[in-house]
Amino acid sequence: MTRIVQSLAEISASYDALFCDLWGCLHNGVAPFPEAVAALQAFRAKGGKVVLLTNAPRPAKYVIATLDRMGVPKDAYDLVVSSGDAAQDAMFAGAVGSKVWQLGPEKDDGFFTEVPPEWQGQSSIERVPFEEAEGIVCTGPFDELNEVPEDYRPKFLLAKMRGLPMLCANPDIVVDLGEQRIYCAGALAALYEEMGGTALYFGKPHPPIYDLARRKLAAVGLPEDAGILAIGDGINTDVMGAAGEGIDALFVTGGLAVDQFGPDRRNPSPELLTAWLAARQQDPTYTISTLR
Repeated sequence: MTRIVQSLAEISASYDALFCDLWGCLHNGVAPFPEAVAALQAFRAKGGKVVLLTNAPRPAKYVIATLDRMGVPKDAYDLVVSSGDAAQDAMFAGAVGSKVWQLGPEKDDGFFTEVPPEWQGQSSIERVPFEEAEGIVCTGPFDELNEVPEDYRPKFLLAKMRGLPMLCANPDIVVDLGEQRIYCAGALAALYEEMGGTALYFGKPHPPIYDLARRKLAAVGLPEDAGILAIGDGINTDVMGAAGEGIDALFVTGGLAVDQFGPDRRNPSPELLTAWLAARQQDPTYTISTLR
């Protein structure tokens, strides 16, 4: 049964590194949470490593630029590893062909234009109109503030009939942008699969993003047997992914599922929490209302 804690400091001494989610844990898409920033800074001050492990569909440099604009201080983390990094590697390896149709907002153009050093001169991915595509690369809806997955059903029917595979750069279903809930690439990929299409995933809870994060930690000197704690508000991404990797998880109830655990955001009902987790067959090591 999950243990409800009041602060990261209660349990952090057992861990060498954190895999910390962004949306819903460190920020709300608009501004950082001061208590969460302070908790990560304190963990690093004691020698721990913080990896911001995000399902953002953009390479890490663009995620960092967004964090900078929000005002997230550099001393709150060591590394950023994104679903975009892991999925981009697969795209340049030809996972969905060399001619791809881009489904996503303009802000995600860096997924295609920022070619990793290891792929410079070795890959020829071309963005083409839908009619010429060998596959789909989905980073989200074109208009994430106004569109819903059902808007894409007619296009997906044509894609399925043509046998186009979809590379999903962000397995998240929804995120909260301030007070507005928006759909992510994962919601579009789920609809495509429901319709009989094929979707490939590389972010949480799937192994590629964790493999990449471990390699980056090893590059900064963390041993293979280091203790890692995953932190996140996504039961089907952060918590499920941690379970698949055999690492402990700290589930943040005050994020995506905040309305499931009673009226007091900072004090989730143990009874409601236990029932909710049981219904989803998940048992995170720890639970906290907000990262602090």
